[in-house]
Amino acid sequence: MPASATKVLRVAVLADSDTRWKWGALTASRLAPEGAEIRLDGHLLRGRATPTARQLSEVGVDADSLREVSAAEFLRAMAEEPCDLLVLALVGGGVQAVLHGLRHAWADRADRPVVVTGYVGVVYEKLTDGLLLRHGADLVLANSRQDAERFRAVYEGVGADASSVTEVALPFLGGAPYTGAHDPYTVVFAAQPSVPESRRDREYLLDRLVGHARRHPEREVLLKLRSRPGEHTTHIEELPYQKLVRGTDVPANFRLVYGHMGEVLDRTDLLVTVSSTAALESLHRGIPTAVLTDLGVREALGNHHFTGSGCLASWEQLDAGHRPVPDEEWVARQGVRASGAFDAARERIAGLLAGPGGLPPLNPYYSPETAPGYLPGILARHHLAPDGAPLPGAPAADRAPGPVRQVVRRAARGAYRHGVQRVAPVIRRMGEL
Repeated sequence: MPASATKVLRVAVLADSDTRWKWGALTASRLAPEGAEIRLDGHLLRGRATPTARQLSEVGVDADSLREVSAAEFLRAMAEEPCDLLVLALVGGGVQAVLHGLRHAWADRADRPVVVTGYVGVVYEKLTDGLLLRHGADLVLANSRQDAERFRAVYEGVGADASSVTEVALPFLGGAPYTGAHDPYTVVFAAQPSVPESRRDREYLLDRLVGHARRHPEREVLLKLRSRPGEHTTHIEELPYQKLVRGTDVPANFRLVYGHMGEVLDRTDLLVTVSSTAALESLHRGIPTAVLTDLGVREALGNHHFTGSGCLASWEQLDAGHRPVPDEEWVARQGVRASGAFDAARERIAGLLAGPGGLPPLNPYYSPETAPGYLPGILARHHLAPDGAPLPGAPAADRAPGPVRQVVRRAARGAYRHGVQRVAPVIRRMGEL
């Protein structure tokens, strides 16, 4: 029965990392009709970045159920369990594989859920590749007016239907507006797992941050970290700042902090980053925000996205007391401080759910006809055949795992994660010698 009749919106979210779980769950809550109750069932795609219990608790989103699944297990659940809205919070290849898997699983259903996908933050690389891998969802969410224009241009440029592109905003923008300096004045550097990548650049940023603390002993200087040692995020962090800071003589006013970014921003007077989405959260609140130019303004760093923002600055300038002033027109185009940002998406979803005769089959741009040399490999990585059907021997495609299988699976997953984060970086560094 449609959510409009029951006042309960049955939502499923499939996510492959802590950040994407946060985006997917918060997006689901923003997409619910006014006054509707939500039943939220979370599914965590088993892999390198499957979040830990601590990471899930830090997100601060409660789900009615939460389980770890393979792609085949998830597709089986979607074929059997009722749902009104499905949010795919995955990397592009994962979205494309699941879309084809759902097309196969729902081949005989007209009452399928509305399928939504999008991006967890700023889109500064692989725009065309990522967008075409997300094509086929009923709604492809764009986090700003600028992104909506770019998304439609890409789809129309390859002859794909662009009607799915829907402008919204980042779902975690919020919090109390900045009202003035705290005591003590607090500078926060928002670290990123993979930007910058090299040891030299990361050590440089750490040295400048510690140096700022020494130059301003009256300030509190915080290094905000994404994850604790051994945990994984959306991107691999081969050189965590926790490791780089060991043995370094740091002043008393310098600290490492974890936790919810919103809570850290509650006490922030200056947010500094290379290109973290935290910059948009900070700008939304009106907190002075600096995007560093020390390592250049480059696509590889993602800070090129902030060209024209008024936020670009160097540590030299910040040490001297500079506080960037954002360009309001640029801020408006980024979906920051936007009111009613999710209204259009809610209306579209309500219309799709209420439409007579149900929804048509999912229709991704990539198919065996348009991408015969690309699509099969994407599907095979998730144990799916070219038509989206689970391949023979796909993990748990036909049955739930028993106790022994669960133990073996946990051990294998632990070994895989150790190899990705510990062994592989060592091998790569040895290759550079």
